[in-house]
Amino acid sequence: MTHSDIWRLSATDLTALTRSGDLSAEDAVRASIDRMHQVNPDLNAVVEDLSAEAMERARDLDQARANGTAPGALHGVPVTIKINVDQTGHATSNGVVALKDVIAPDDAPVVRNLQNAGAVVIGRTNTPEFSFRADTDNPLHGRTHNPWGRHISPGGSSGGAAAAVMAGVGALAQGNDIGGSLRFPAAANGAVTVKPGLGRVPAWNPSQQAERGLLAQSMSVQGLITRCTADLHLSMPSLIAADPRDPFHVPMPWRGEPLDNPIKVAFTKDTFGYALHPEVDKALDTARDALIDAGYQVEEVSLPDVFDCGRTGYRTLMGEVLTLLKGDIEAAGSETIRDIFDVYFQEFPPITGTDMVKMLAKRTHYAREWSLFMQDYPLVLSPFLPQPFFKPDRDTEGVEGVHEVLGCAVYSYAMNFLGLPAASVPARLADLPQGPQPINIQIAARRWREDMAVDAAAAIEAHVGQMCVPLWDKMDKTK
Repeated sequence: MTHSDIWRLSATDLTALTRSGDLSAEDAVRASIDRMHQVNPDLNAVVEDLSAEAMERARDLDQARANGTAPGALHGVPVTIKINVDQTGHATSNGVVALKDVIAPDDAPVVRNLQNAGAVVIGRTNTPEFSFRADTDNPLHGRTHNPWGRHISPGGSSGGAAAAVMAGVGALAQGNDIGGSLRFPAAANGAVTVKPGLGRVPAWNPSQQAERGLLAQSMSVQGLITRCTADLHLSMPSLIAADPRDPFHVPMPWRGEPLDNPIKVAFTKDTFGYALHPEVDKALDTARDALIDAGYQVEEVSLPDVFDCGRTGYRTLMGEVLTLLKGDIEAAGSETIRDIFDVYFQEFPPITGTDMVKMLAKRTHYAREWSLFMQDYPLVLSPFLPQPFFKPDRDTEGVEGVHEVLGCAVYSYAMNFLGLPAASVPARLADLPQGPQPINIQIAARRWREDMAVDAAAAIEAHVGQMCVPLWDKMDKTK
């Protein structure tokens, strides 16, 4: 293998070489940095280049291995970290100009866990202001572009993470998800992710001045965006390592007990009155057929009320945002983000006061309904969005734009409100008039069973293939 090809390796293939000593961490990291310098100027996915310290750390890892230290599970794997997560000595700006000098005093648990496993951070990735858009642009670092083309938003809020990993910049990209911020960019770029369930991955930013609201704590989770499902199985056990700074983290193994076969999958194409695009319809059929071929028992059934759960959850979250965050948005946000939030509050009228307390209580009702349903159907295959991914800045186009971007995405934020794991995996490469575009579907799983969601995603990936392959062909042709 030539140096110029090393960046193409998955984390799974890379660690087979670095852990055995057939490839140095230094060479693995250098190849990814070279790729970053090649493609990032056009993408603006990585907004802080950490090449110098990454190379120093890679050399330290090689020296430690030479001295007899056992290599970690992610030895020498290049990763990126999102700019809303604390990394010692670097700004946790959250895409906000006023926060550009908030320097992290320590690493967040996810950063510490990745580094303890031997991963090497090569850069920090872009996010929208306050990490609260399904698109990625901000006045501090500018717009991130989708490597498939500028007609598709890169998604958000982990848009920089997904664009980077799919373009070949690092094998793993850290991100987070309060209403879809791992799954939106995965869908936009044709990447793979699993939104972990509540309590699965330890979370906390040492730089924060106050604790987050109760719903932010219970809906927001940390995770990884990858190019293939195998890399989630490889890396998530390291990410979920316990950290005492998150007192509500649940220390459970990545793999749960195997279930009796065949595993039943609830399948739905219901989009609650939103038009289901033919390409999304075909992607769902492909995913269903792939699961059936892999031995799953797929049944088209009615789910517990996703629409009511999702809308109620997001309206309650908007109530918390209105109460705790609106002042910061007004004081430090751009006109663009202030206008978007005004429309958010129209699309999702905030639930506040006594009604908010009642809805926080009702959250348990929704979760119980799903828990009972998932006794029979441990997995749920559904659309993620009813239409192919939207264009950049669609959410700046008033009520209609926000309605298309977020209003229809109930399968996304319902899972945050429920605290359930949900994977996103591409099931089709659509040939649309504006160009080829990946279509992702969602697989939700029982509580604590992220591994089952990833297994099902792997069955679909085996049938469809990895989207990075046609993407890199496309990028090579447009150089």
